[in-house]
Amino acid sequence: MKKIALTGIKPTGILHIGNYFGAIKPALELVREYDARYFIADYHALNTVKDPGLLAAQIRQVAAGWIAAGLDPERVIFYRQSSIPETFELATILMAFTAKGLMNRAHAYKAAVQENAAKGDDPDAGINMGLFTYPVLMAADILLFDSDVVPVGKDQVQHVEMAQDIAQAVNFTYKETLLRVPEASVREQVAVVPGLDGRKMSKSYGNTIPLFAPEKELRKLIMRIVTNSQGVEEPKDPESSQIYLLYKLFAAPEEQRSLADRYRAGGMGWGEAKEALFQAANRELSPLRQRFEGILSDPAGLDAILARGAEKARPIAAQTVARLRKAAGISSG
Repeated sequence: MKKIALTGIKPTGILHIGNYFGAIKPALELVREYDARYFIADYHALNTVKDPGLLAAQIRQVAAGWIAAGLDPERVIFYRQSSIPETFELATILMAFTAKGLMNRAHAYKAAVQENAAKGDDPDAGINMGLFTYPVLMAADILLFDSDVVPVGKDQVQHVEMAQDIAQAVNFTYKETLLRVPEASVREQVAVVPGLDGRKMSKSYGNTIPLFAPEKELRKLIMRIVTNSQGVEEPKDPESSQIYLLYKLFAAPEEQRSLADRYRAGGMGWGEAKEALFQAANRELSPLRQRFEGILSDPAGLDAILARGAEKARPIAAQTVARLRKAAGISSG
């Protein structure tokens, strides 16, 4: 049997092309090797998004975005975290095996405390228990489905390590393997997608290109990419140009070579290079945009897809919780 890979998707913010190449496409390739499962982490998002209308919209946008980008709900299990009540029962059980000191060392909590200290505020100002216990809920997400592998960025490895610690504490206490101990899978060669200003594309920098931007908006954004003062006739280094680096993500190898040659030969201005990028990007993104708009225009259909995913997920989750309840003496069933 294939090993199980679990990917959590936090519904915060609009998907951009940095997400697409850096996270979505690599995550969707998991189906080739693993029994892949994906979930929308809507309760995690509740820590920061308190506007109900915004949260509901972002949940649907992110779900529709992943499906439009190639996630096939018929081949994988795709569900909303909030549709699996066993997640929260398991989280409660895991709390009893989680040291407070472990939570004190969580990166997000420590960063919030340090930020408060820098401002001269109380160390715990503005920090809710959802943030503090975030790693336990994440551990429940992972352990509930007997996950073997959790693909994460380097900044998320700690959460998988905490899930390992908690699972091992449970297994040691009851002297049997009740929870599978997961492993983090860190993508060493993650595509670093440059933003409009040349820095890494990030919402925090305000330099993103939305993945499903309308054609006119896409062109307008690409034309805003910051360039240097080199003239039209001057030869240019393609590998130091964020226009070319973005172009490489969308273009075929022979197209990449052709544009690189034009860069080096001179006689091409930045406007022409941006137009080439727009044409290549729009060619790939137009079908995705159309699928996204179609999926999003049918919210009932999208909700039904996620509900069917939950129907497939819940029996697996129920088995895990039943094992824990029996081992703990809470249930004899």
